[in-house]
Formats: sequence, structure tokens, C-alpha cells
Amino acid sequence: MKKLILLLAFIGSLQSARSQEVHFYTGKNFTSYNFKTPSGASDSSIFKGTGNFYEVGFSQSLSNEKFNYSAGLALNEYNSVSFDKVNNSSWETQYLGLQGGLSYSIFELGDIDIVSQFGLNLATLISGKQYLDGAYYNLYKEKEFSGLLATPSFGIQLKYNLSSNGLISLGYNYCKGFNLSNSTDQKITFNTSQLQFGVHFNIR
Repeated sequence: MKKLILLLAFIGSLQSARSQEVHFYTGKNFTSYNFKTPSGASDSSIFKGTGNFYEVGFSQSLSNEKFNYSAGLALNEYNSVSFDKVNNSSWETQYLGLQGGLSYSIFELGDIDIVSQFGLNLATLISGKQYLDGAYYNLYKEKEFSGLLATPSFGIQLKYNLSSNGLISLGYNYCKGFNLSNSTDQKITFNTSQLQFGVHFNIR
């Protein structure tokens, strides 16, 4: 936690002269896994699970003020369950990584702003558990889950301006995660619908 705070302070010090806004996001991830065997077959018995996510970062408008770029740190939980005639299993994972994004203001009306957003998250597994018929397995060293996870996303956000110093937002993102460092024949991707609540503070 101390390292995370120091890293955030360092990022903020680099961007303070240019940043317009800092933000904090939290919400829910609704995730399903797409599991492919070495033969290429998909496992259709895997269903969605829910997890939390948190993000802290900053954003800066570009020369065209309708466009903004953002960067931050994000913690995502990607959880899911599976049921078939033989086994019942579940996955609980936490990924910590860097979140970058680009947003465009589609429509403004008074204090309301509707924004489209595109993002990319690069993260690594910090905690992973699988429960299979009551038995526990650590996923931290499993190549399908560990290594570098890339998660592009796109979505829409509604911002409401509370005052000159801050605003709140509600958003939805569709995300798809790919493990870039998995060299095994078993491939797992994540499909996630993310519901997002945000608090934003203007810093200039």
C-alpha cells in the first residue's frame, strides 16, 4: 500500500502542471471466462461472476477540449463460476495495473455531459484462487492467469457537474481481457461488463 501511495504521488507530481482533473472510480465487474482447450473447443459451462474494481488517476484535455486523455492505477476483480455434470468450480482473481484512456464529449446540456470512452488496461495478477468441489488451488503461478493481461475497453459515461470544483459520473464499459504472456495451449479470455461510479475533482 505504501508503494502504491508513493507511485500515485510521483505520477501526480509529474502531471500537476498540466492536469485538469483527478478522479476516483469504483463499481462492479460482471465477468465471464472464455476457456479454450488445446483442441480449440470452448467450455460453455462457465458463467458470469461479480467482482469489484477501483481506479485512481488524472485526466487532461487536449487542444480540442472535447477530447481528454487519462491515466491511472486500477485494481480489478474478475470472478466467475462453472457448473457441469461432474464439477462445480469458481475463480476469484485480482489484477493490479495501469489504466490509460481517451474520451470524447458527445453531447453537453447544462451541467450534464455525455462522454464516449476508450481505454486500455495493462495489469498483472496479484491474487488468484480456484475452488473446485471444495478444494482450493492457487492460480498465481498458472500461466493462463499470471503474466501480462491486456484489457481494451469501450463505453459511455454520464457526468454531472456539481460545482466548479468537482462532479460525479456514472458509466458503462465493455472490456475484453487477453493474456499476452500465456504460451500454453490452454487459452482464457475475460469478457466483462463494468458498471462505474466516479468522483472527479478539478485542480485548475
